[in-house]
Amino acid sequence: MTPLVLIPGLMCDARMWGAVPDLIPPRTLHHALPAEHDSIPALAAAILADAPPRFALAGLSMGGIIAMEMLAQAPDRIERLALMDTNPLAEVRAAQARRAPQIERALAGDLAGVMRDEMKPNYLFRPDDTATLDLCPAMALRLGPGLFRAHSLALRDRADRTDALRAYRGPALVLMGEADRLCPRDRHDLMHALMPQSRLVVVPAAGHLPPLENPSATARALTDWLED
Repeated sequence: MTPLVLIPGLMCDARMWGAVPDLIPPRTLHHALPAEHDSIPALAAAILADAPPRFALAGLSMGGIIAMEMLAQAPDRIERLALMDTNPLAEVRAAQARRAPQIERALAGDLAGVMRDEMKPNYLFRPDDTATLDLCPAMALRLGPGLFRAHSLALRDRADRTDALRAYRGPALVLMGEADRLCPRDRHDLMHALMPQSRLVVVPAAGHLPPLENPSATARALTDWLED
């Protein structure tokens, strides 16, 4: 059975996947934990160096951005691809301009505050989801402000990866939470159009983190993708 590589979002670790790994068909899982590189190509190369020779690949948010870079670097190794609540485009200037103040604040000791301020307006379907609101800053604090700086710079300077998606022919899933304001529907429609063989799934009662907000629906979509 093909192993599955999972890449979490910005300042998240394996806990971001919640119950999903237990809800999908049993297989070898490789959790790609964050490395302290400040470019998407370097992050992708580090995961590829540790990954099986051929694998299924699922990434959420920044994890999806890294997954698309892995696809650009090693398309023949990726048997199937799941892109979740992510964006194939380069970062727009307005978002780039927000990075420096966030980095400065995080390095000054308020990483938890940066994560909470970003999460409240952008991440969750239910803003009173205290379990998720507590977990995300906890993951970020464990990873630390140095990693936040490195990954923020990587996101700021990332390349457009639409060409890599256009060239991909394997089984593909494009998934998003219905209330994701950080990576809205038009980005997912674009990825689906670039990979017409893909299945587009909109997870109800979820924002930017469907594995935590609606794990059963997320696991069903991943199971269907894995069994295509």
